Amino acid sequence: MKVVRFEDLIAWQKAQDLASLIYEKFYGSREYGFKDQIFRASVSVSNNIAEGFERNTDTDFARFLHISKGSDAEVKSMLYLAKRLKFIGNNDFTDGLALCNEIGKILNALINSIKR
Repeated sequence: MKVVRFEDLIAWQKAQDLASLIYEKFYGSREYGFKDQIFRASVSVSNNIAEGFERNTDTDFARFLHISKGSDAEVKSMLYLAKRLKFIGNNDFTDGLALCNEIGKILNALINSIKR
């Protein structure tokens, strides 16, 4: 099956799930600098997938997938910090980390499929 819309990509769908999870967990936080940074990074994951897909070239798509991977890693890093600073509990940390790891694997597979 050929993907014709970025909305059909599992990576984009999972990245939207990640952004929703991050917004849910940090929405009420009064750590405004931290909250703003993790919000921006989480939204960037799906936005870069969408933007790259719409560029209609494999080279651009792969480049934006790499940017998305970087944003995914940024969210992951911030989750570690959030846990360390006790902004979130173990369950929220584990859920977020698992989703970041899953997205990273999907993005790697997509990048590799484009390279072939």
